Amino acid sequence: MRILVLTAALAACSCGPASEADGGIPVYGYEVVHAYPHDPLAFTQGLFYLNGFLYEGTGLNDQSSIRKVRLETGEVVQKRDVSGNYFGEGIVNWKDRLIELTYTTEIGFIYDLHTFAPKGEFHYKGEGWGQTQDGKRIIMSDGSAQLRLWNPENLQETGRITVTADGQPVERLNELEWVKGEIYANIWQTDRIARINPSNGKVVGWIDCTGLLGPAERTGGEDVLNGIAYDAQGNRLFVTGKRWPKLFEIRLVKR
Repeated sequence: MRILVLTAALAACSCGPASEADGGIPVYGYEVVHAYPHDPLAFTQGLFYLNGFLYEGTGLNDQSSIRKVRLETGEVVQKRDVSGNYFGEGIVNWKDRLIELTYTTEIGFIYDLHTFAPKGEFHYKGEGWGQTQDGKRIIMSDGSAQLRLWNPENLQETGRITVTADGQPVERLNELEWVKGEIYANIWQTDRIARINPSNGKVVGWIDCTGLLGPAERTGGEDVLNGIAYDAQGNRLFVTGKRWPKLFEIRLVKR
């Protein structure tokens, strides 16, 4: 077991140049509160925090899995591999279930949240990317500028939200998290997270995470920012990326 200790310099780190250049939409930097170990082989696709643990869905064919992870050490305490035919994507919890999307196969899987035992499957059209829930609905991304709204009991679509910034669609919405009444969304292949008003789809803030993981710790591949989790009780925001060796607790700083 190993707990990563931050230096004072890392703890004071904030992200690179950013401004309110996006038509007046506020841009937030960050301060690192803590850094925790993260499996550098985990191709993170989905992430959420529940009852003291992180739940993580990883991707790639023949490498996909769902995991329960000890935050402080990065230890995988429970894991279920996904069939090699499927590229695992976003995950979300609903009551006693854990729900997983797949990338292009138009099928999702339902597991027991506590044991990871299979409980069923479901189908949807198009690609599956990210998921979160607001206590009433499951919110799902498919890589476009639209977020799908699902009935969490039968996983049927009930509506869609088009996400815009200054009137323009925001494409490549990826991993999602519900944070204080807003939807946070990774923008694939960028270091930005969009803060989205769920009532109208408008971006009300950008989080610029430039520099969060240093160049020396990147593999040079698809190790992009992806993975947002929120501890509502402790008011803690966590972010990580695909194949990142660290998971960060950050505090937002308005610029």
